[in-house]
Amino acid sequence: MTDAGVEDLLRRAAPTVLAALVRHHGHVDLAEDAVQEALLAATTQWPQRGMPDNPLNWLITVASRRMVDRLRGERARRRRETDTASLALPDEHLVPAPDLGDTRGDDDTLTLLFLCCHPELSPASQVALTLRAVGGLSTAQIARAFLVPEPTMAQRISRAKQRIASTGARFGMPAEDEREERLRAVLHVLYLVFNEGYTATSGPDLQRVELTGEALRLTRIVHRLLPHDGEVGGLLALMLLCDARRSTRIGPDGELVPLAEQNRGRWDPGLLAEGIELITDTLGRASLGPYQVQAAIAAVHAEAGRAEETDWPQVLALYELLDTLAPNPMVTLNRAVAAAMVHGPDTGLALLEPLGADRRLARHHRLHAVRAHLLERRGDLADARTSYLMAARLATSLPEQRHLRNRAGRLPDDQPC
Repeated sequence: MTDAGVEDLLRRAAPTVLAALVRHHGHVDLAEDAVQEALLAATTQWPQRGMPDNPLNWLITVASRRMVDRLRGERARRRRETDTASLALPDEHLVPAPDLGDTRGDDDTLTLLFLCCHPELSPASQVALTLRAVGGLSTAQIARAFLVPEPTMAQRISRAKQRIASTGARFGMPAEDEREERLRAVLHVLYLVFNEGYTATSGPDLQRVELTGEALRLTRIVHRLLPHDGEVGGLLALMLLCDARRSTRIGPDGELVPLAEQNRGRWDPGLLAEGIELITDTLGRASLGPYQVQAAIAAVHAEAGRAEETDWPQVLALYELLDTLAPNPMVTLNRAVAAAMVHGPDTGLALLEPLGADRRLARHHRLHAVRAHLLERRGDLADARTSYLMAARLATSLPEQRHLRNRAGRLPDDQPC
């Protein structure tokens, strides 16, 4: 196996190893340290001694022993002499190896996702801890993905683990009455991770493939465990349909290519077919939710061979439904675009008016970009240019800034006499 293959194996094994340790011992922070030591041992020992027959077994065994050592050291440091007997854990208290039937694989991954998305944590902390503990990304990788200093991200992850510990949360599925709400939190975190990878909010790159890939992998696991949950299926379908367009969203010079201008012949047919089949099946049997509606919108776009063939009345109807199910200024923004495509730019601009007073969106570059697009369609080219430039000033992503400035550059400063 190549070095890259070993690295990928270790990264994917890390959440399973961590889940096994937390399930048996608790202490997320100590368990994660033990897992990292096991991964480091693997990278140094395997090239010299060869890869073990059961790499996951090896990692869990090594990490377990490191975990026991850490527990002993931690308790000794606190001078808990009365606990001395319990510190001498016999071999049977080590986490059993996978081939002994004690590793629960995907089930443990889902439980770990629930733990990382604990309601006491902020969404930013949930995302960071999920990527670290379940995604297997290093703190440095997560920091680079979100363009923050590594010490800042390390502190955020450390505080999240401490907060979970302070709540007394244990490794296990949430109580039945909490499970639905906690699952929605998990899906929201995976949605945030995918979106940040699909269109980075800041920095020189439009996309961060490691984030979209990780979000897809984890959502597939959740769907495999909960195949009848409509929103899980809807979220996975949405990710598949969006990811199918990934390679066409960036031009040869790194510029952003809008949906209407993408080469649809280069969209990934396998991902499109999988996504359309999944959302079609989900809509036919599950109660409707916001992720399913978003996936249905993506499917309408996917089924149009050319941009001009898009069924905009259907898109508009779906956005109106989404605005009812999950009222949100960003949904209204997209609804305005669809309304303009069906009824003309004046209708879309009218829907945008109230959003200018919404604090959640008033200074967001997308509001001004959509207004510019609709003004351009109406023929108000000078006003459109002004709005494009405002959107470029507010955007924090360099590819989006360049795209918006290019749009503005095509338009005149003043209206013709």
